[in-house]
Amino acid sequence: MNRFILFAAVAIAGAGAATGQEFAAKADAYVQSWARDGQFRGSVIVAKDGKPVFRKAYGLANEEWDIANTPETKFRLGSITKQFTAAAILQLAEKGKLKLDDPVKSHYPDAPAAWDKVTIHHLLNHTSGIKSYTGLPGFMEKRVREKMTPPEIVKLTQDMPLEFEPGEKFAYNNTGYVLLGAIIEKVSGLSYAAYLQENVFGPLGMSESGYDSDTAIIKRRATGYTGGKNSAFIDMSLPHAAGSLFSTVDDLVKWSPAKVISAESFAKMKTPGKQKYGYGIIIDEVKGHAFHGHGGGINGFNTSLMRFPDDGLVVAVLCNQNSGAPDRIARDLGRLYFGDDVQPRPVMTKVTVSPDKLDQLAGRYELNPSFVLRVWREGDKMFTQATGQGQVEVVPTGENTLYQSQLDARMEFTRGTDGKATGMTLYQNGRTMPAKRVE
Repeated sequence: MNRFILFAAVAIAGAGAATGQEFAAKADAYVQSWARDGQFRGSVIVAKDGKPVFRKAYGLANEEWDIANTPETKFRLGSITKQFTAAAILQLAEKGKLKLDDPVKSHYPDAPAAWDKVTIHHLLNHTSGIKSYTGLPGFMEKRVREKMTPPEIVKLTQDMPLEFEPGEKFAYNNTGYVLLGAIIEKVSGLSYAAYLQENVFGPLGMSESGYDSDTAIIKRRATGYTGGKNSAFIDMSLPHAAGSLFSTVDDLVKWSPAKVISAESFAKMKTPGKQKYGYGIIIDEVKGHAFHGHGGGINGFNTSLMRFPDDGLVVAVLCNQNSGAPDRIARDLGRLYFGDDVQPRPVMTKVTVSPDKLDQLAGRYELNPSFVLRVWREGDKMFTQATGQGQVEVVPTGENTLYQSQLDARMEFTRGTDGKATGMTLYQNGRTMPAKRVE
């Protein structure tokens, strides 16, 4: 489903390796620093050749009953679902039920004429040009309680003009993956949930995975939280093949597309298209080690799954609160395993700073010509606002440092001889971004 990203992730390089008890201790200290600051609750696993080298849970699965998360806790996966959908499509192609270059209209009769050039391939790698229903104004705020079938979801945007010619650009698209789910159901004669159970979860022994439900009793399922509150309800018919599944960290170690599709099909799946996106996975690297990964975000949950096929390594981070932490944690645990010096987050404690000194930090700071951060004081509070974004409160953690915990953003200022700030460096998402004061 939709994912809230503040700044783009940064590629990381390096060399070396760390394993054993030392790795587990460092990994725990690092993840614990996120949990300490309220940025993460959930389960984490790092597994080598199917065996955990680090496996631990943090925080509460349910705050109202003080029930702790465990590695056996089930979490909604969000868009990690997409790689299961892609594998199912490839299975059906192997069985001769469809072809990847089939026009969508050959399996979805209601397709408008504007979709004549849209193929299954375009749906798989987000290059169809079809508008995503989750991007419709107000949809995620006003319509997420409605129960809809896949065709009803697709019809929300099918009469809208294409955003670009099929194959021309990349645009992350949840409608495309719901449409893939509808195609799976039509050509297989099974529901999406039943198809995956019969052809993926069952054969792989993934007994703790399935299609999430608003009504079914699902043992050890975590409650989702947003901003310290119970997350808003979403009817689980809506994410469908774009984001409907649940799983555990242990089950995700068992999962690999290569176990359920042929080598030829897997080669297609992991061929990067635009924006390094293959079929339901992103193809990238950490410290020179190739990985296939995807994150997920849905009401109350954020997740990340990275597989390093050449190293036999799997990193899964499942979180039952909306937070940008899982993608960062997964990448950093990969970095740590391969030998990078990954340190726990620094402790950020609010301190009292005189209004005069805070006023000396106020101003506008240019990170690049099109991205400026404004900083100002209102009474005893400090605020910042980035170009094109809403204002957020920040707290002083020192005379020269402001911090925003939910965004995990730290601003460190340099002062001139008169005490007035002359520049600022923003630390966020593993990035170090210097900015000059422009007024």
